[in-house]
Amino acid sequence: MEHNRIAAIILTKDEARHIERCIRSIKGICDEIFVIDSGSTDDTEALAMNAGASAVLKNPWKNYATQFNWGLANAPITADWVWRIDADEYITPLLVEEVVATLRRIGTSANDINGIYVRKRIDFLGRPLLHGGWYPQYHLKIWRRGHGACENRWMDEHIRLTDGSTVTIDRRGADQVDANLNDLTWWTQKHNGYATREMVDMLMIEYVLDDCAKEIRPRLLGTAPERKRWLKIKYVRCPLFVRPLLNFLYRYIILGGFLDGKEGLQWHFLQGCWYRFLVDAKIWEVRHRFNNDRSAIEKWLREEYGV
Repeated sequence: MEHNRIAAIILTKDEARHIERCIRSIKGICDEIFVIDSGSTDDTEALAMNAGASAVLKNPWKNYATQFNWGLANAPITADWVWRIDADEYITPLLVEEVVATLRRIGTSANDINGIYVRKRIDFLGRPLLHGGWYPQYHLKIWRRGHGACENRWMDEHIRLTDGSTVTIDRRGADQVDANLNDLTWWTQKHNGYATREMVDMLMIEYVLDDCAKEIRPRLLGTAPERKRWLKIKYVRCPLFVRPLLNFLYRYIILGGFLDGKEGLQWHFLQGCWYRFLVDAKIWEVRHRFNNDRSAIEKWLREEYGV
């Protein structure tokens, strides 16, 4: 493992409830752990350092992509690989085993592998969501330092490799788990903020304001992020206020989200319908404010969000 050292980057703001769990799960495999904090007012910094963080760096928040790429550029990383993990996530022991084995194979063979896809699992109200198309999801979470960065989007941002190929860890239970411990009041407030970012992102797609050369290429038969981007473009073209309901019915009924019990019902309705309806309402509000004047909306997006 001498030439397969890993550095983790964790973005935080008031993550005292989660940060110790996150760092404990990665300490055995990550040689460097850098926390990029955007102004926590709780004990996040002290808890992170006590749990084993290498350093806590501070930077004002703009959006996730900007903050993460700032961390990549400014954290004193010396490791060979970078691992993207959120403060409210943790990794399972099986994933640790699989990553160690995968890096050992990569290190002993002549290849251009620069990225590793891992399974992501979402736990909601304490229950793993295993249906409705939510598990397993595959995300590029680990990549060779200097060969990737976070694409510059306001929402739904992915890591984009600049060169090389990838491998996928596909063992069931070898998961990176998103398990937020906050209550539903916090969740709905957080998703109100997400809805604004999603509104910006969807208007950028609609008006073709994306910097496509620096982003994930949409492809139906491509990688998981490429397929997700392709589906999002198709979703943007569907009618406002109809698409949230269709999304909910598709995931909850056709993809079997109902099999995840009452927690699944709440997740699929809140995340798949309510949240997406709120995004549509914000899009409608912007269009109504500018009388559907495309040039005025584009000017507002550039002035307000720097797109």
